[in-house]
Amino acid sequence: MDPISVTLLAALAGGLGGEAGRQAWQGLTALVRRPFHRGGTDGDPTVIIPAVSSGEPELTALVQAPNDTARAQALSTALAVRAVLDGEFARHLEEWSRHARQTGERDGVVHNEISGGTYHNSPVIQGRDISGVTFNAPPPHHRTSPPPPETPPQP
Repeated sequence: MDPISVTLLAALAGGLGGEAGRQAWQGLTALVRRPFHRGGTDGDPTVIIPAVSSGEPELTALVQAPNDTARAQALSTALAVRAVLDGEFARHLEEWSRHARQTGERDGVVHNEISGGTYHNSPVIQGRDISGVTFNAPPPHHRTSPPPPETPPQP
């Protein structure tokens, strides 16, 4: 399973996405609060499973500061670790993630980032669904009059 997007977690925690986003966040909260079933030991008492977060402390921390990407990353990591250790949680998280990504796509959650390199006098447009923009290019030529009629073939 792919990690849950830090951007999506922060956006949902911050209330983006309207009612659908709120419902997605409530779904994640309910999922994280389910009992943690660590599997894979087959009842072998010699297998030691380290203490792992259920994700609830990270979820609560992100709600308190939804713009803190470190908190969103901590929640994403906790969810990924729990998914590895709890197969049932992993299945539910995958389903939640699929629905949450669709919510983000419908509601226009956009993350734009420019990093690295040096930029000199270069235009930048950040947004979603932008089209018909050109830089340093002449505008496309549009006919102002209809095209000439086709000449019928000569016998």
